[in-house]
Amino acid sequence: MHQGNNGYKSGFISIIGRPNVGKSTFLNRVVGQKIAIMSDKPQTTRNKVQGVVTNENSQMVFIDTPGINEPKHKLGDFMLKVAKNTFREVDVLLFVVSAADRIGKQDRYVLDMLKGIEVPVFLVLNKIDQVHPDNLPKIVESYRNEFDFAEAIPISALQGNNVENLLAKIEERLPEGPQYYPSDQVTDHPERFIISELIREKALHLTREEIPHSIAVVIDKIAKDEENDNMIRVQATIMVERDSQKGIVIGKKGALLKEIGTRARKDIENLLGTKVYLELWVKVQKDWRNKAMHLRDFGFRDDEY
Repeated sequence: MHQGNNGYKSGFISIIGRPNVGKSTFLNRVVGQKIAIMSDKPQTTRNKVQGVVTNENSQMVFIDTPGINEPKHKLGDFMLKVAKNTFREVDVLLFVVSAADRIGKQDRYVLDMLKGIEVPVFLVLNKIDQVHPDNLPKIVESYRNEFDFAEAIPISALQGNNVENLLAKIEERLPEGPQYYPSDQVTDHPERFIISELIREKALHLTREEIPHSIAVVIDKIAKDEENDNMIRVQATIMVERDSQKGIVIGKKGALLKEIGTRARKDIENLLGTKVYLELWVKVQKDWRNKAMHLRDFGFRDDEY
């Protein structure tokens, strides 16, 4: 473990931006492992998922905040609080935008929140594969007119273009410091959280438009199989808000729930490096997003932030 001598650098980097601009795709790209769930539905990242990138000279700890929206309910208030609190704890802020979208009301809402903070803010222009290269300077200028960015770096998180250059620029800004995590550690979240997110990702993906993002996954149990040492048993409950949603998630003769389980199991096996037996249930918890008590039950604890 490095202890901050010989110029070793380390620090925390927060990834912010409105929903669907590719923050989780970027995090998965730099960490090289699937740790933040990817979905084309907005607001799928709720907790701070951290990705850790370690090399000879530095350790970068990435914090993936919830997509920032003007809050409409208690879960929204909570997510905004989480996002704002991370701004004060980090060394670099990455404001991720989609090159294909014009600067909008939500971007300005986020930038207004950033005014006056002392942390360097990078403009990360993602999805450059979707626009003509000649248009990039104009797009960058439209953002620079709104905010004094420390750097403006175009990337494609999906294809990996220019990501190494972005990492080098981040490293330049980090202070000297210790190595916070072992070199082979990629996230500080317990497996329990990542497993619940992987199941949730599959449920969101397979139900598509029929279910809004009012799905939470509670991990009831993770334990070694009593008869087979090489197998982990995972029991989890998918929480929905209405009976009609329960029917959709289960599907005809349980077909959809089975498909969610099959897909999630593969990702969980990759994560844990072992065979997994996954059991899923679906439960209705009416209007859980507006019940602060239940938010805490499902692991959204605001006292941690």
